[in-house]
This record gives sequence, C-alpha cells and structure tokens, in this order.
Amino acid sequence: MKLLVGLGNPGREYDKTRHNAGFMVVDRLVARFAPGVTAKARFQAVSYEAPVGSEKVLFLKPTTYMNRSGPAVAEALGFYKLDPRADLMVVVDDFYLPVGSVRIRPGGGTGGHNGLESLRGSLGTDDYPRLRVGVGERPSGGKPAHFDQADYVLSRFSDDEWSELEPALDKAAKAAELFVGSGLDAAMNFANASGAQRPSKPPNATPNPSPATKPQSGPRTPGTGSN
Repeated sequence: MKLLVGLGNPGREYDKTRHNAGFMVVDRLVARFAPGVTAKARFQAVSYEAPVGSEKVLFLKPTTYMNRSGPAVAEALGFYKLDPRADLMVVVDDFYLPVGSVRIRPGGGTGGHNGLESLRGSLGTDDYPRLRVGVGERPSGGKPAHFDQADYVLSRFSDDEWSELEPALDKAAKAAELFVGSGLDAAMNFANASGAQRPSKPPNATPNPSPATKPQSGPRTPGTGSN
C-alpha cells in the first residue's frame, strides 16, 4: 500500500487556488487510476483506493483545512501500518518555486508551510517524501510586492500562468505514479530534471478562466493561512 496525499483547502471558494495545487494533482491521479471509484469519507479526508500497476494506493485529500492536515495523514498511516519514509508521498504547493516548476525532496523542513507544519506535529518527523508544485511568481518564485503572502497563496492563477501550470500538474502526477511503481529515486530523477521531460498537455485539459484574485465567496477559514 502506498499513500498519496494532496494538501489543500476544501470548499468551492478555494477551488483552483494556489494553495490547492496538491488537490489538483491528486484529482488528476484519481481521474486516471480510479475513475469509477466512489469517494469515501475516511481519516478526516476524502479518499479513493485503487491500484496503480501492481501496487494498491490510497489517494487522500484532507478536509480539515490546510493547517490541520497532519491528523488525517497520521490516521491513515497508522491504520495501514505504513512507513512514511517509504510509503508516503505528500503533494504540496511551494511558494518559493515559480509556477511551472516541480521538485521532489525525500525529506526536509517545512519552509513555514502550514500544511507541512501540521504534518510535522502529527507525524513527529519531517522524514517523508514531498512533491512540491511551484505556485510562486515567475521566473524565480515568491510573490508580487503588493500581495500579502496569505492572500497570494489563496489567489487563483491567471490564464497566462495556467498555461504553465497545466503541464506542471501533469508532470507531478507522472512523478507520483513513478514513485508508486518504480520508487523514489526514479520519481526524483523525472521530477527534478529540466523541462525536457515535462509531459505534454492532455487533449481533454481545460484552462482555468479565473483571474489571479483571492476567492471572494465564503468567510476566511481557519487553516488557510500563509504558505
């Protein structure tokens, strides 16, 4: 059993915001590997269970908001008696990487990311693979000077950014698939390579029409804080 976790915030008001890049990657994986699987409410999350090749995989999207992601992941790991170093991959947005970038690290710090901070508190370790999807300003990451950081990660991508994000999400999904089937090293070699290995945009992909603005519907929710 492998556990692939996408971090994000539940609710339509956060759909396709920068902080939900992890959800977007898991959605792509579910669409490919579990198209007929009914979502289950388990482990304080939306979950799907399906095979990826010969390996059984649990796809998980915590529904407890970003800064409370840890308990859901810890509960699933404990239930299946999984080793986070070998069996877990967390897909997360990275404010410090520009849109279009994908990187995998086998472990490391939280970088101040609220979701990763929550995982550290619940798992008691930072020693697990994380697949980072860039959501920062191009070409080098970060945010525009006029944006508060918390507001920026809750903003949506512009049409221009979306043209770079789509193939990055596809690349991240492929890297997660390689992690399951071929191991962490193979996934890292693919994800951390230059854009030459980035998969092409699938024919059914649709652009995000939303402007780069903070979601307007719904109140500010606990757990949606800064990256």
